[in-house]
Amino acid sequence: MQIILMEKVVNLGGLGDLVKVKDGYARNFLIPQGKAKRATPLAMKEFEGRRAELEKAAAEKLVAAQAFAEKLSGVVVTVARKAGVDGRLFGSVGNSDIADGLKALGFDIEKSDIRMPTGPLKAVGESTLDIALHTDVLANITVVVVGEQ
Repeated sequence: MQIILMEKVVNLGGLGDLVKVKDGYARNFLIPQGKAKRATPLAMKEFEGRRAELEKAAAEKLVAAQAFAEKLSGVVVTVARKAGVDGRLFGSVGNSDIADGLKALGFDIEKSDIRMPTGPLKAVGESTLDIALHTDVLANITVVVVGEQ
């Protein structure tokens, strides 16, 4: 399906790009989220009329995300879990646990925005993780997993 992107989408394109994607991806994710519209002649004409407005809104989102990243970078989240004597956890610390820890500190972050490239944390210690606040903005946080008996 041919679509027009209404905002930048990771690994797909930027604002105003005309791209071809699978029908299900467009119908079930991109169009309902407002990230894209079907590429009909009428929609293309409407997009060109609103292009400046959409670019301004995208720039404002980027500036807001950068300001939030300044506040968020360097934050230390401490999570306590049961652990054995060798430092391995009984279970793991996932992105939902980290999102709850950030919420307790006053930061409202979606768990899907937390990037855990090596998967859930399964040992006591300190890890640095990225938070994707925008397609172009990443903030680094430190997660400290402490063991409890």
